Amino acid sequence: MILDLILSTIAFFVAVHYLRHYLDDMGMNKGWTRGILIFLLASILSMGVSAVVEKLQGNSANPVQNAIEMQKMLQPQGTAE
Repeated sequence: MILDLILSTIAFFVAVHYLRHYLDDMGMNKGWTRGILIFLLASILSMGVSAVVEKLQGNSANPVQNAIEMQKMLQPQGTAE
């Protein structure tokens, strides 16, 4: 959880930096629309990095699956349902 937060935050700021330079090179004027575009694209990239890190760590984004796994771990070994 902490690792994906750290990596997604780093990815966000790196994406902002490169998107600003890319849009400067394209000649897009600075303004509200450009700022929103940079924010949205960097946020999408950041969420993607977070999802990939969670997948690689084996974390499930499904709370129901997490609850089932927790119940299995807490269930005593000798009992059967």
